This record gives sequence, C-alpha cells and structure tokens, in this order.
Amino acid sequence: YLSKRRFCSGKENSPPGPVPQGVIRIYSMRFCPYSHRTRLVLKAKGIRHEVININLKNKPDWFYTKHPFGQIPVLENSQCQLVYESVIACEYLDDTYPGRKLFPYDSYERARQKMLLELFCKVPRLTKECLVALRCGRDCTGLKVTLCQEFCNLEEILQYQNTSFFGGDHISMIDYLFWPWFERLDVYGLADCVAHTPMLRIWIATMKKDPAVCALLIDKGIFLGFLDLYFQNNPNAFDFGLCDPDSQ
Repeated sequence: YLSKRRFCSGKENSPPGPVPQGVIRIYSMRFCPYSHRTRLVLKAKGIRHEVININLKNKPDWFYTKHPFGQIPVLENSQCQLVYESVIACEYLDDTYPGRKLFPYDSYERARQKMLLELFCKVPRLTKECLVALRCGRDCTGLKVTLCQEFCNLEEILQYQNTSFFGGDHISMIDYLFWPWFERLDVYGLADCVAHTPMLRIWIATMKKDPAVCALLIDKGIFLGFLDLYFQNNPNAFDFGLCDPDSQ
C-alpha cells in the first residue's frame, strides 16, 4: 500500500508531480509524532499512499504552496485537494476511504473521543519540553511531575471505563491519536513517567501488538541518532538511518 518515498529539502528540489489516481500523498517527516498519527491511520485502513518526507530544517520553497506555514503532515489527493493538521487529516481519511472505520459511527461516542483528545492536549507540549530540558542538561523535575499527573488522569479514564482501549474494547481512532507520544517515551528518557499507571502500561503493551503500530515502529538506535543530530541543528538529522533514501 506504499509507493516510493521521496526526500525533499532546499531550493534545488523541484516540486513533485501530480498525485497518481487512486493514491493519496502524505508530506511527512519520519520522526514527527503528528505525521505519525496520519501514517497510522493510512496503515490501519490499508489506504494506498505515497510518502514525501520534508527536511524541516531546510524546507523546499514549493512546500509552502502545500501548507502556508510549511508544517506537516499534509495530505494531497489526485484532485490537488490539500488537507492539513493531523487530527483533521485523520478524520478526513476515515470519512473518505472505505474499510475499517476508526471513529465511532455513534455521534455521542465520536464526541466522547474528541473530548478525550482535548484532555490529552497538554501531553505533546510537556513531552517536548521535557525532552528539550533533558537534552540541554536542564532540570525538568517540575515538568515531569506535571506530565506524570497528565498520565494519571488518563489512567483514571481507563479505570472508570474499565476497557482495554480509550475508545472501548477495541482499538479506535483515539488510541492512534494518542499513540505517537507514548511510543516516544522510552526514546525521550521519560518511560518512568508511566511507572505508577498500571492500566496505561497495559494499554501501551497492547498497542505495541497492533499491526499498524508494529509496521511503523522506528528502531530506538535510529531515533536516538536522529535526536543527537537534531539537537546539533544538523540538517542531515532527518535522513538519519537511510543508506539510500530513494530505495526506502
């Protein structure tokens, strides 16, 4: 379901051609949690797609015609229609393509998942702030305490629901929307933040068995290599671990 990837950076790169009929294109970055959300939905629904990875330290000029601020992810279809912002892109894919439905059909249950997403909104910012503090050698005790409290709040939701997943007894959209930040906890040095949330740890272990999650797992060593270069402001960080980008 995945066509050849391209890797784009700098002014020398020409814009990609039209999106082939029957395929959707995602402008992405391999290590970005927001792009990860959208790629999980593409994989879970079995949608034929191609990936163009953008070097966020050296964006090609043409990419600003795809997103006004040069952000990822962006979806583009064969009608030249563009969809961006990760949650909006995921909902678009779920509504547009057949197969496994990830958001609930029931309007209340769909609203409930969106309310859970609002409760989750502090986690991305806190994980990034903790990572930056750790990488820069700053004390992040207070940040980690706050992050742990957010995870305790999510633990309470699982306890109250008494379900295996945040959406119920089977994996659904909300689980995929949460997952990228949990996959990164170990790489970011924050795995201890879920030490006192047993149901959340079970959820993490169960998510790791999901086929879409497994298909997109990045080797920890490659992720750490990316982070090392990223925090040196090295533009080669985004291609770290690729011997031949065109063959990946």
